[in-house]
Amino acid sequence: MIRMLLRVLGDEYAKPMRRTVALMTTTAVLEGLLYALLVPVLRALFGRTPSDAWPWLIAFAASVAVYAVLRYVSDLSGMRVGTTMLRGMYHGLGEHLARLPIGWYNAARVGEVSVMASRGLLAAMGVSAHLLGPFITACVTPLTIVVVMTVFHWQLGLAALVAAPMVVVIQVWTARLTAANDAENAQRSNEAGARVIEYLQAQPVLRAGGRSSERFSLLDDALQGVERASRRQTMSVLPGAVGLTLVVQAVFTALLVLGTHLALGGGIGVAEVLAILVLAARSADPLLSLSDVGGRLRSARAELDRLDKVLRTEPLPEATQPVRPQRFDLEFDAVTFRHGDRVVLDGVSLSVPQGQRLAVVGPSGVGKSTLLQLLARFYDVEAGAVRVGGVDVRDIDPGVLMAQIAIVFQDVYLFDGTIEENVRLGRPEASEAEVRAAATAGRLNEVVERLPGGWAANVGEGGASLSGGERQRVSIARALLKNAPIVLLDEVTSALDPVHEAAVHDGIEHLMAGRTVVMVAHRMRTVQRADRVVFVDRGRIIEEGSHEELLRHGGRYADFWTISLPSVARE
Repeated sequence: MIRMLLRVLGDEYAKPMRRTVALMTTTAVLEGLLYALLVPVLRALFGRTPSDAWPWLIAFAASVAVYAVLRYVSDLSGMRVGTTMLRGMYHGLGEHLARLPIGWYNAARVGEVSVMASRGLLAAMGVSAHLLGPFITACVTPLTIVVVMTVFHWQLGLAALVAAPMVVVIQVWTARLTAANDAENAQRSNEAGARVIEYLQAQPVLRAGGRSSERFSLLDDALQGVERASRRQTMSVLPGAVGLTLVVQAVFTALLVLGTHLALGGGIGVAEVLAILVLAARSADPLLSLSDVGGRLRSARAELDRLDKVLRTEPLPEATQPVRPQRFDLEFDAVTFRHGDRVVLDGVSLSVPQGQRLAVVGPSGVGKSTLLQLLARFYDVEAGAVRVGGVDVRDIDPGVLMAQIAIVFQDVYLFDGTIEENVRLGRPEASEAEVRAAATAGRLNEVVERLPGGWAANVGEGGASLSGGERQRVSIARALLKNAPIVLLDEVTSALDPVHEAAVHDGIEHLMAGRTVVMVAHRMRTVQRADRVVFVDRGRIIEEGSHEELLRHGGRYADFWTISLPSVARE
């Protein structure tokens, strides 16, 4: 368990963790030795001169004081290590997730990461903060007591030692029984978490269909699966708990019978028998707690295994000697990309000279947005190369690459904060004047002026307090503030009303000025402003040229234009 923790967290936590384990082990040994002092105390009290017990009682009191200090220090150390590790886990997990390819984030990951970032990390933190001390006490204190018993009377000590291998066997047996159920329970919990999120996101659809009062069958099924898995998990622990109790009680009974026999035979004094039985009874308590502590440790280990699996997922590789591009022209060189078994792009080659605008047009689902994602290196190509300034994006440091690119998506996500905080994500160190200038260029200032609170207005989680057009203006202002030489636009006006569309187009014009631009668009108003247009279908470039050239050619693009004529007239 400790090795697993250190592997997940890194070597920087090794020293405080080892120090904590040493403190807890010392405390557990002292606790066992503390109870050993009961033997001379009881021997003196039952002897001819009970006053001889005073020195032993004083020693016992002093040991209790030392034990209390050690217990406080070790528990505090465990808590501090736990909270430090929790912070490290959150940072480590967040940094790793940010480096994973976008394709890793399928629908099933939502519930998994949600559970892992809450219950999973808290369970891992609880190992050192809450579980490690009781576990070490449950193992070390009884063994210390058995050693003491052996010193006073080897026959009774060996009889008590019989419990050790039996307890180990029961723990191993219980771990095997619960392993499969732990995995199933985690899977069901992840599925239920994803279904809860899905249920919340589906509220507009359910209410529009008049089903807001109905139960969501997929969520119900997921929750029933969690209930069944939890029940099986609980039942799998019961045999181990009952078995451990029987073993501890049987060994204690055997010690009682053996001690009585030895006392009646004169082989040991009554005071010694009584003291050893007290020791045996005291060692039984931590042993019985092994069932609960062991189960919680197994659950924590399972969570750590899942966390370790995510952290072992290979991110996109980074160049050992990264190259910084000096130009901002773009190139796709015989690019092939697959998503699962489907070929999304098949041998695509095209180039965008620096400062020019390329429009990508075509039916839905043919790989248009994938071109933008490959430029931003959300994925790596399967064959061919994507280049910025003549440099393969795989040879550019990810931070440097993203600093050169501003992206505006169709679906804008805003963080739960103020409008200004969301705009400043483009460039946090920007001055107030620069933020205001970007907002004016993106016509966000119109939104800010009519909102209560102005720049301090909270946008809500995901930008729920703003309309789609208002969120898009925030996104454009953010991109303007970033002032990157390359701009990627993904259908940014496809779902906007005319008022917001006009405002967004004005912002886009400011954003595209003097920059290398690749835009995915359905609206012909945007396409007409491009220097070149490529028509994509089934992962291939079917036609390429200027807007006028493609219309004269009379091919697929011309058909697309003809279908779009009513909307163009409105524009």
